[in-house]
Amino acid sequence: MIRKKTQRTAFGDREKRTADKMARISKGLLSRSLQDPTCLLESLGTRPDGLTTEEAKDRLERFGFNLIARERVAAWSTHLLGAFRNPFVGILVILAIASFVTEWWLAPPAEQDLTTLVIITILVLISVVLTFIQEYQANRAAQQLLSMVQSRTHVFRDGGNLKPILSSEIVPGDILQLAAGDMIPADVRLLDVNNLSVNESALTGESLPVEKSITSDVGEDAEDLKEYLEMASALDLDNIGFMGTSVVSGTARAVVVSSADDTYFGSMSEELVGHHPPTSFDQGVASVSLLLIRFMVIMVPIIFLINGVTQGDWFSALLFGLAVAVGLTPEMLPAIITGNLAKGTLEMARAKTIVKRLNAVQNLGAMDVLCTDKTGTLTDDSVALQTYVDVSGAENAKVLLYTYLNSSFQTGLRNPLDEAVLAHPEVEDLALQADTYQKMGEIPFETTRRRMSVVLKKGAKRILVTKGAVDEMLAICTHVTTPDGDQPLEDASRQRAAQQANTLNAEGLRVLLVGYRDVKARPEGYSISDEEDLTLLGLVGFLDPPKATAGPAIQALKTQGVSVRVLTGDSVVATRRTCADIGFEIQGMMEGHEVERLPDEALTRAVETHNVFVRTTPLQKARIVKALKSKGHTVGFLGDGINDALALRDADVGISVDNAVDIAKESAEIILLEKDLMVLEEAITLGRRVFGNIMKYIKMTVSSNFGNVFSVLVASIFLPFPPMLPLHLLVQNLLYDISQTSIPWDTVDEEFLAKPRRWNPEGITRFTLYVGPVSSIFDFSTFILMWFIFGANHVGEQALFHSGWFVLGLLSQTLIVHLIRTRKVPFFQSTAAPPVIVTTGAVMLIGLMIPYTGFGQNLGLVALPGSYFPWLLLTLLAYCAVIQWVKSWYIRRFDAWL
Repeated sequence: MIRKKTQRTAFGDREKRTADKMARISKGLLSRSLQDPTCLLESLGTRPDGLTTEEAKDRLERFGFNLIARERVAAWSTHLLGAFRNPFVGILVILAIASFVTEWWLAPPAEQDLTTLVIITILVLISVVLTFIQEYQANRAAQQLLSMVQSRTHVFRDGGNLKPILSSEIVPGDILQLAAGDMIPADVRLLDVNNLSVNESALTGESLPVEKSITSDVGEDAEDLKEYLEMASALDLDNIGFMGTSVVSGTARAVVVSSADDTYFGSMSEELVGHHPPTSFDQGVASVSLLLIRFMVIMVPIIFLINGVTQGDWFSALLFGLAVAVGLTPEMLPAIITGNLAKGTLEMARAKTIVKRLNAVQNLGAMDVLCTDKTGTLTDDSVALQTYVDVSGAENAKVLLYTYLNSSFQTGLRNPLDEAVLAHPEVEDLALQADTYQKMGEIPFETTRRRMSVVLKKGAKRILVTKGAVDEMLAICTHVTTPDGDQPLEDASRQRAAQQANTLNAEGLRVLLVGYRDVKARPEGYSISDEEDLTLLGLVGFLDPPKATAGPAIQALKTQGVSVRVLTGDSVVATRRTCADIGFEIQGMMEGHEVERLPDEALTRAVETHNVFVRTTPLQKARIVKALKSKGHTVGFLGDGINDALALRDADVGISVDNAVDIAKESAEIILLEKDLMVLEEAITLGRRVFGNIMKYIKMTVSSNFGNVFSVLVASIFLPFPPMLPLHLLVQNLLYDISQTSIPWDTVDEEFLAKPRRWNPEGITRFTLYVGPVSSIFDFSTFILMWFIFGANHVGEQALFHSGWFVLGLLSQTLIVHLIRTRKVPFFQSTAAPPVIVTTGAVMLIGLMIPYTGFGQNLGLVALPGSYFPWLLLTLLAYCAVIQWVKSWYIRRFDAWL
């Protein structure tokens, strides 16, 4: 069938270049398919016995190695520099430089102090080292997973000598010998074939092998060459073999017409190499980072000016401003994100999922649309004998037996249909019956007649049993088996048989006819001439059966808020049958040529109303993914073929399997060890858990820092001394960060895992404005307590004031970890994981002890009186109660928390 090619509106220059290159290569293959073999060899500068070694060497220098462009493995230094490329790390580095200049370089020798610089450096190193180690190890593991085995191909060289060479050394003009099991290493024109069938599912998505010949039937209806070249698709050519496909059965001799990036597969290489498009994770982190930086840029200058004006010491005000900037910087965000993602990768590995790129973990949790191919995902990617009926459509055991006899006694290369017959559940009983027959002859399969026969003897009777394609079988049958016995195959019966075949085809089945006749002994053997006057026995139908887990998995994904789109290169009929078998409701179906005609704006509307796309090309799949992303969806794509590589790369999270073609695994971020949607469903839950823990850190840090800065801002206006020294802020910030390093090990409420989660900067801003000021209320109560109750109301007693607020601020900040981590009541309805309890408890204990240690005295803190602690306990209990009340109101008001 000829599929009309139409011009589409491109999403970008790279896509347009790829489309133009694919069209050019496709047109070249179409031209090569029409050339006379002799003229073709002359135009390629080769001979039937192949190139000489010198000619091949010259062409290798001219055309280069037969390798597809692929991404290079990043060196360790690249990963290390990447760990520094974070806005918050950059801010800390700038603050460290400023601290060195002000507190060491410009300071008098007696006042030089590197404490601030050391603390900031520690924060930077913790973040950078953790990020570098996790990402480097994850990427190295992925490269080991993707290590390729050097493949070899048999070529004719130096006067027809057949020898194996590396597939990477194949050049245009080489004459190849192909056999069952071989990967086709380049785009080739077939010169001779013997029962050749090729698996092209990696390019087309069709599970059944394609029978190849030395001529091309495509274009028979075209009036001239120009119309043929405009209308035909290269993938329809019977005499062209494509790079990346594999030989299922038979043998062939072929000439290489193009190699490397000039192949049909290679035409996609430009799209696959280079920077991946930003995912929802990248955009989310960038938006949150920008929000926090804006907040810092606004607040720090204000605090600097207020302190400078009220205290009259602009140098001290500058130091205090730097400390506030450090306190506002969520410097552990990269480390917390990396730690969460790294822990998620370990959990996913136990769930049979390998993560290549760490941020794919969160993208998986945010995914609300999953695009998947059909073959091997919704189906078993194997052919099964589904039905065996007579011409009336009634199941007939004799049809099954004769089909089994034909497949089991034939000695040629068995194709997947024969394997399906031999794997039938009733094979043991069939084998017992077959043992009563003796093979007397065989007429092998040929692509020209599309059938094969065996001659069997049982007792004194000899029968010829033939199976083959519908039209070719009907042409040699003169009788038909009916319940009333064998009858002449009249036009009505012939039409009934054809209609029965069409009915099975409409159900997505591949149909063969089975017939037989009595024959006499022939000492000279049997030939094609014996395939006549057969009695049509019935029909057998084959199908790529649906996975048993596909239906439940799709329902589970739906429960999780993930809608599924099926993108396949297979036919309408086969796809419709598979969807019906697994209970997948087709809301709308669109064919690839329809996608091709739609401009981008119309396609973005169509992807919302259609959930099945058939006969799609690689570029069309990529367009559909981009259209979904443009509508605000976080899109995952599950595929394993060459035709899936572009869509895998463009999706927010590309998902492949360990037995996929190498280019698909390279384009993906996540690799499933089992091609099963149930495995993916579990991985999605893990991704959401990771995202939940990341959001805990962000909301804890931002709201807490906002409250502290607001308290500092107000206190700076009214107090005759700084509310806290710069070193106090830095130490408090360091301890608080340590208490949060255990968050990746925390649990997440089941309610949070029930639906996709996306980055929402507006939600973070709203959360900060409502929750942040609560801590300031209790900061102010502490100011009043220290000022009026404990007499810390003048410069001479500022150390006591600082100590009281340092302890309360650190303890309240640490408690907020437990209050924010869940929608429920902490400790009663939801308890944090043991690592979180241990780290937060340890930090709170350290905070209580610091004022009584020599380290605390060096910081300028003093021991607090015993009467302080009842007030501290009362304040913390009230703080927890108010936060819990605000939480309940916030959830009722906005139906959100994390």
